[in-house]
Amino acid sequence: MAKHAGHLHGVEEEAVEVSMEKGTNYRDDAAWQDDDGRPRRTGTMWTASAHIITAVIGAGVLSLAWAMAQLGWGPGLVAMVVFAAISYYTSTLLAECYRSGDPVSGKRNYTYTEAVRAILGGAKVKLCGVIQYANLVGIAIGYTIAASISMLAVKRADCFHEKGHRNPCRSSSNPYMILFGAVEVIFSQIPDFDEIWWLSIVAAIMSFTYATIGLSLGIAKTISNGGFKGSLTGVSMVAGVTPLQKVWRSLQAFGDISFAYSFAYILIEIQDTIKSPPSETKVMKKATMVSVATTTIFYMLCGCMGYAAFGDEAPDNLLTGFGFYEPFWLVDVANVAIVVHLVGAYQVFVQPLFAVVESKVAATWPDSRFLSREVKVGPFVLSVFRLTWRTAFVCLTTVVAMVLPFFGDVVGWSTRWVCLQMLSAACFVVSVAGAVGSTAGVIGAVKLHRPFSGY
Repeated sequence: MAKHAGHLHGVEEEAVEVSMEKGTNYRDDAAWQDDDGRPRRTGTMWTASAHIITAVIGAGVLSLAWAMAQLGWGPGLVAMVVFAAISYYTSTLLAECYRSGDPVSGKRNYTYTEAVRAILGGAKVKLCGVIQYANLVGIAIGYTIAASISMLAVKRADCFHEKGHRNPCRSSSNPYMILFGAVEVIFSQIPDFDEIWWLSIVAAIMSFTYATIGLSLGIAKTISNGGFKGSLTGVSMVAGVTPLQKVWRSLQAFGDISFAYSFAYILIEIQDTIKSPPSETKVMKKATMVSVATTTIFYMLCGCMGYAAFGDEAPDNLLTGFGFYEPFWLVDVANVAIVVHLVGAYQVFVQPLFAVVESKVAATWPDSRFLSREVKVGPFVLSVFRLTWRTAFVCLTTVVAMVLPFFGDVVGWSTRWVCLQMLSAACFVVSVAGAVGSTAGVIGAVKLHRPFSGY
């Protein structure tokens, strides 16, 4: 049990106390410990930025052209800038919540939920915890769907190249979801957030790879079209879109854009990997600024060039919706990059969930042999409990993803005090609107879908 609990990095306080009492694998040398007795953190602005970019620049970037098509050049560009500003500002506020009291030497809050407990307390802790972890589960399901669609797109791109664009080239996405789930079972055995930094760097590189390919293809098609497509207000109701459809699609577009900037659920957990000095808060703010600025540039380039290339007919995913067919090998490379990125992004989002569950279990049954037992598999030493429960979690998200395979609908929440309340209310309205729009899309997709059929 001691060894198991000692590996957890973003955990609740009670688990830490149990670990310390039982004798952990922490180094006794003070040079290897932080002020809370845990192994010295080694994260930097660059590793934190990699985590954020991995979390933020997801495959959702490829749906921004569709979002632009629903809103048009005017509202679409404004929405991207506004959500970028909101994301950066709220992230800097949240970063200040990592330590309670003194920003340099105050008590650390290891998780988002602990920060809520330290600042708000009461029933709000449970409410925020439920919302946070429910979102993380939803993201894991969405990423499983997205990865399978990209893997299927590689097969379809090759099929279109050989048999022509009019061939349906139909195939089930279920085997690809199972394959993605099997890979995630392996990577889920990485003990904690601090040890997946290399995976985040690889994933961040992949995100830039497929975003750049999508951008390049958009530019090439715009040039071949002889100019920009699109309009100031987006899809016109004259073009066969009813007023109600225009409203639903606009709401879903706002939801897609807001989702594309979402990483607040794991910000505190990322910040808990940063070494100090300098102040974790200062480093996190710099990492947030670099990440949000970088992603905004990519979002605007990809979204705008995709809309310029296809106009109101922009697909909900530039690479898997087959806005581009050729060069097919380049489309294949982009989709493979998406899959590799999603492998890392999945881990970035689920590690906080793994940690909180394991910390609660460790605190509840501190003497359980099942929890403390380890098994050696080749060069790896695995915790029996971690292997069992994390595998079960991945299997569950995979099965749910197989029932709901439609990515575009799944991925679519003093004077200063007054301003903050207005900002919170506005973000809440956008979240609800995005959820309503996405729900309408899901309902429409469900009417046409047969579970486990792949289509």
